[in-house]
Formats: sequence, structure tokens, C-alpha cells
Amino acid sequence: MPDAASIHVMIVDDQTSIRAILRNSLAQLGIINVSERKNGKDALEYLSQNSVNRIISDFNMPEMNGLELLKAVRANPRMAKTAFIILTGEASKELVQEAVKAGVNNFLAKPYTVGKLKAVMEAVFGTIV
Repeated sequence: MPDAASIHVMIVDDQTSIRAILRNSLAQLGIINVSERKNGKDALEYLSQNSVNRIISDFNMPEMNGLELLKAVRANPRMAKTAFIILTGEASKELVQEAVKAGVNNFLAKPYTVGKLKAVMEAVFGTIV
């Protein structure tokens, strides 16, 4: 049962508004330690110097998409066990299969509710208190 205050989430999405909505949704769950990046490349640069224990990443982004970021995270021994959720508006069968093969922990479909976000997070991490 993770304590919400101990959770550090990195949101990776090229849309500022989506990052803000997701940050607000996480705050409603008591998760306030949140970092934001606009694409996978920026996320990897951040992760080279910092640690997070959860990543929520959009799939479609410029420079490096969410699936490429997932593969890079899983290939790095220091980050390989970091929980990873892909946020997507289009969960095609091919995307799901490739992400599962790459080691994604779960998916969050857009649009989502705070309740759905909590359910997806708890399915991966256990009850958040």
C-alpha cells in the first residue's frame, strides 16, 4: 500500500493542458510529487539525473513517442523496474501488443476520470492511501 506522499510520478505529454489536467487529477489522489516533460527525449534527459517511481506517458509525441520511451526505460538497468502507464486516445490492438511486449504496466485511455486514473494506478501499485 503506497503512501501517496511517497509517490513520485513523471508525466510525459506534449500537450501542456493534458499535463495540467493529469497533475490536478493526481493531486486529487494526494499525489503531489510530480515532474512534467513534453516528450520522451526530455523525459530521458531528466531521468539521467533524477529518479521517479512511476511514469505516465502519452503515446503520440514528437521526437520520441511513449513506446520508444518505454523501451528506453526498460533497457536501462537503473530504471528498468519503474512502473510505466501509457496514456492514449487510440489503443489499437497493435499498440497494445507492442507495449505489452515492451513491458508496459497498464494503459489509461483518454478521456479518463479521476476514478479511472485511481483504478489504473492501484491495479499497478496497490491501494493508494
